[in-house]
Amino acid sequence: MTCPYCDYAAKFHSYQQRRVVTVHGAVRVQRAYYYCGRCRQSFLPYDDALGLTDEISPGLLPLVCLAGTLVPFADAAQDVLQRFAGVRLSASTVLRCTEAAGERLRAQHKQGRMVQPTQAEPKWTAERPAGQPAAYVGLDAFSVPMQGVAASQADHRMLYTALLYTPQKEHSRYLVDFELDALAEQVRAQARALGVERVRDLIAITDGGNGLEEALQRHLAEDLTTILDWYHAAQHLGAFARLWHAQDEQARGQWQREAKGLLYERGGEALLAYLQALELPATASAEVQEELRKLVGYFASNRHRTDYPSYRHQGWDIGSGPTEAACKIIGARLKGSGMRWVEDGAATVAALRALYVSGGKVWDGFWSQPHRAAA
Repeated sequence: MTCPYCDYAAKFHSYQQRRVVTVHGAVRVQRAYYYCGRCRQSFLPYDDALGLTDEISPGLLPLVCLAGTLVPFADAAQDVLQRFAGVRLSASTVLRCTEAAGERLRAQHKQGRMVQPTQAEPKWTAERPAGQPAAYVGLDAFSVPMQGVAASQADHRMLYTALLYTPQKEHSRYLVDFELDALAEQVRAQARALGVERVRDLIAITDGGNGLEEALQRHLAEDLTTILDWYHAAQHLGAFARLWHAQDEQARGQWQREAKGLLYERGGEALLAYLQALELPATASAEVQEELRKLVGYFASNRHRTDYPSYRHQGWDIGSGPTEAACKIIGARLKGSGMRWVEDGAATVAALRALYVSGGKVWDGFWSQPHRAAA
């Protein structure tokens, strides 16, 4: 038998019996055990033929990983799996299985191989009314609590989250990565896998975060249509109004309604002209003057994606609500009380979580695809 670690001729050592955990309980399986004298690794070839992972059968493994994807590993082992499947596993076993599956999924995504659902999703390629996009792309990020050396607390890291969804929101795909450009490239591969022939037919909706729009344009199309999330734009106006009219609620509300109405009905160019012509009273503080300068700069740099009257006329989405919801759903697994993560652990669990919220057909597609060589 050739050693799978160093290609050296390993020797048959003995037959071993081990417990294999299945959906219906545990069974004892006897198989040949080999040992390599060169690299001193041992292995059981029949485990690969059976598709065993940590002595867990292929039928049970998706359930173990699903539990680890949805709830903390200890809860998955001590509550969910025992309560609903009658299976007793340790939290460390659930952790290893979940992270191994997540790493396999991440490696597949990095190669540009997207998971195919078990059933077709025809709405991705259905004919669209004139002017409608093939799909929308959302891109945002949320912070993940990280663990440093010797289990110390480290600075949070931003995990980028991407979402593709059909105009009527019948189908969706979620992707995550700590590296923005890597994620944008996965978005391109996912769009191709969904049958979107021209990525320029997508419409991207993002907030004003640095680098988000540019990353999508680098990896999808330079002429990609992008829209600044309406609610983030409106929040900037509200923040300035609260600072300027801190003591006058009526004046604050009136100015907000006027500015937001101008942006909504006439677009960013009209609002920018209004802000540039705005004359603050001589009593305005230096802070208010500085915030007005920043507000003008914000809308000047985003003028190309704030034509809200035109977007609404064409029936396009102008809000990034679905993407923000995705960050909350995926982030809920990573931001529990007292949780801290190493980067690889957070990335693998988040990748599985994103796969699961993409739909049951996609989750099943990942587990139904072949991933082991037959003996």
